[in-house]
Amino acid sequence: MTRRLGLVMHRHRPEVRELARQAIAWCGDAVLPVLPPHDAELLDRPELAVPETAFGPGLDACLSLGGDGTMLRASQLVSADDVPILGVNAGRLGYLTEVDAEHMVQALDRWQAGELWIEERMMIEVASDGPEGRILQGYALNEAVVYRSENGRTLEVLTSIGGEPFTDFLADGVIVATPTGSTAYSLSAGGPIVEPDFHALLLTPVAAHGVFNRSMVLAPTTEIRLTVQGYRGAVLALDGRSVLDLAPGQSVVCKGSDRTAKLLVHGDRDFHTVLKEKFGLVEKECS
Repeated sequence: MTRRLGLVMHRHRPEVRELARQAIAWCGDAVLPVLPPHDAELLDRPELAVPETAFGPGLDACLSLGGDGTMLRASQLVSADDVPILGVNAGRLGYLTEVDAEHMVQALDRWQAGELWIEERMMIEVASDGPEGRILQGYALNEAVVYRSENGRTLEVLTSIGGEPFTDFLADGVIVATPTGSTAYSLSAGGPIVEPDFHALLLTPVAAHGVFNRSMVLAPTTEIRLTVQGYRGAVLALDGRSVLDLAPGQSVVCKGSDRTAKLLVHGDRDFHTVLKEKFGLVEKECS
């Protein structure tokens, strides 16, 4: 039976298109490559296009060509169908991508031979209700963010933890992140770095005005409710994509999800090594 390999590309890097063509050539007759419509259009291969709503079902794996942003997009497309993702880094050093571009073919050979294994990453489930019921249910691998919709204006967000009001944040926004997302937006806002196989929720205000402006590490089962206060609206973003405008009084609820992102790994590149490379940490020789 022919295996199916999904390809998701960074859309603005010409070198990624060449990588995608190499991957399609590698597939030959043994593997059927499929792409979301816009990606297929960039390669002038419309016969390989599959609608995004039908992209995940039936895939044996998904190849992400780009950086962490492309990995997040791939996760949004295939995580509901438990499709493992192989990340190929075609840009800056990424935390999520497994191999560099020059090793893509070798990694595909190892996948075909069954020599890669799956690492599961926690995701967040996010929901928001309106007057007539649920208007959004989404998922994020890195983070959910409620942020201000007006430049130069702070946002007031009532934050409840475990069903109990905790505090009003007057801030540019509030982040709820996973351990995987601890090295992304949450880190730039002052949040801690957490090992990606740990299960927790990170609650981090962005540029908070007030005495309490610290990040909190909460149990993955904790329910976090963010309610827009005052008269200014806000925006909800999942993994960097704006998905919902929030009116004053509207809430979003975040909690750990049963859904996980599945990453294909070979075990040669651990999290601490990536951290050292990313931050330029140099080991000192012991005398």
